[in-house]
Amino acid sequence: MSSDTARATFTRMRDGTAEEYALIHAREAAYNSTLHLRVLDAVRALEAAEPDPGYAVSRLAHSLQSATRAERDGRSVDYVVAALIHDIGDGLAPYSHGSYAAAVLRPFVPEQLCWIVSHHPVFQLHYYGVHTGDDANAREAYRGHPWFDATVEFCERYDENCFDPGYDWLPLEHFGPAVKEVFSREPAFREPAFR
Repeated sequence: MSSDTARATFTRMRDGTAEEYALIHAREAAYNSTLHLRVLDAVRALEAAEPDPGYAVSRLAHSLQSATRAERDGRSVDYVVAALIHDIGDGLAPYSHGSYAAAVLRPFVPEQLCWIVSHHPVFQLHYYGVHTGDDANAREAYRGHPWFDATVEFCERYDENCFDPGYDWLPLEHFGPAVKEVFSREPAFREPAFR
């Protein structure tokens, strides 16, 4: 049997052997080495998100504006990538998209950026909640948190203002090297089963 077709034979994890788990781990490591490509695909998929949300620009253009503005402001590569992917959960997690994106980032970037991305939906209500019947002051529940002001700044500079069809944002391909840099790092956190 070739190594490409070799498979574990256990039907319960507790019955697996060291050799089987070595095989599985090697295949997962190979797959994980292309994580950056799947992250770029997730950003690219924002272009086709249905239904069209009705903004002046697509979800993809919004994300590219966010990352472009962050890069042009001299933000770190971690920050730029966080800005780029902050809305990738819109399709699968429309009611928790910030947490979704933060979970993707968490093993690779500082916790402050994960907190910002996770909480940005609540902080964004400040700009439009009064028009939708939502609590425009919902972010006040977090006032006093060490990263409150950083999240306000993210929303102000890299989110609520990124719906401008006239802004000259950079293409997704421009951010490929940054995404690869971040998602090719040794993760700071791994699921306990793989420690």
